[in-house]
Amino acid sequence: MSYFAIDDVADLLEIPADGTLSKVLYRDDRIRVVGFAFDAGQELTEHTASVPVVLEVVAGRFRLVLGDEERVVGPRSWVHMDAHLPHSVEALEPSILLLTLLR
Repeated sequence: MSYFAIDDVADLLEIPADGTLSKVLYRDDRIRVVGFAFDAGQELTEHTASVPVVLEVVAGRFRLVLGDEERVVGPRSWVHMDAHLPHSVEALEPSILLLTLLR
C-alpha cells in the first residue's frame, strides 16, 4: 500500500506579514490539496470552485460566507461545499487552512 503523509501542515505554511500564501501540498487524479496561510484581515473575495471542495481549519479563525450564510470557524472546523457555491474567506487572525478539491 502506498501513501502520502504530512506530519505537521503548519510547518509547511509560514504566515506572511500582510499577505496570503497558497501552496499545493498534494495532487493526484482524484484530489488536489492546497494549503493557505493568511495574515489577520487577509481574504479571498467571493468566488466559486468548479468542483466540490472541503475546507479544514488548521489554525486561527475565519469568517466564511457560504452562499447567503455567514459563519465563523476555528481549528478543527470542517466544511464541504458543492461545486459553484459562491463563497469568500476572511482571516480574523493569523490563520491556516487546507482546501481539498474533489474531482
